Formats: sequence, structure tokens, C-alpha cells
Amino acid sequence: MKNDADAEDILQDVWYQLSSVVNSSPVEQTGAWLYRVARNKITDRYRKHSEWLLDDLLLNSADGDNENDTADLGTIMLSETNTPETEYLRNLFWEELFVALDELPLDQKQVFVWQELENQSFEEIARHTGVNINTLVSRKRYAVLHLRRRLKELYDDIANY
Repeated sequence: MKNDADAEDILQDVWYQLSSVVNSSPVEQTGAWLYRVARNKITDRYRKHSEWLLDDLLLNSADGDNENDTADLGTIMLSETNTPETEYLRNLFWEELFVALDELPLDQKQVFVWQELENQSFEEIARHTGVNINTLVSRKRYAVLHLRRRLKELYDDIANY
């Protein structure tokens, strides 16, 4: 999995399914059953639309996973404390994000905004626009790649703050 949160979600789903099955019928080979269910859950997650977290958006996949930088960004951007510094950094981030979004083609920008900022599912967007879900996913992917490149410098500045 890309991050610990996804792995924990999968684990919780598997645990829930195990508790449901054990109550209705016995499982003969528990280890094999757990492995198969976990593998199927992971496969299902990858087959569905990909979810990009804020940290995934800003991290360049070539950099690898640096958990300290990710934790720093989460602490700064998602902190409930409103110090002048965190407020400034949040405002700077949102300004840069919207400037970068304006650089995108309209169809990519719309899909990203609808999906990430307005929390619409790809299915809802497809019904609304009449565009194939795979096309929408592709448009969002191009938008995310652009935003990763565009916001990388800002991310480095915030993470090293």
C-alpha cells in the first residue's frame, strides 16, 4: 500500500469481514483465508479510482517515502492551532494551489476540483458530465501530476520550515 492509512483501512475491512464470517460459519484455514481476503481487498482498492491524499499530491513519487516530511506537512497544514505562521503557510498553499489549477486545461481542472475539493465521486461526475469514468480518472491523474511538479518547491519550503 502507498501509505499506512490505506493499510490500516484494509486491515480493518479484513478484520470486520473475519468477525462477520466467524459468527456465521467456521473458517478451516484462517491464515489462508485472511491472506486471500486481504489480497482481494487490496486488488479492489486499486481497481477502484485511486485516492490521492494531500501528502501524495505534494510529494514527488521519485523522492520515495520520507515520513518525517509528510508528518511535518500534516502538522503544519492540518493543525487546529492558528498561529500566524501556520495561517500564513495555509494561505500561501491555497494561493499556489489555485494558481497551479488555473494553469491546467479546463477539463482536468474541473475533475480535480469536483473530486478533491467538492468531494464528488467519479460516478457522480460521470453522470453529471456524460464523460466515461476512465477518462475522468485519466484527467485527474494528469492534473495531479502537474500539481505535484508545480507545488514541489512550495512543499520543500514548508517541509523544511
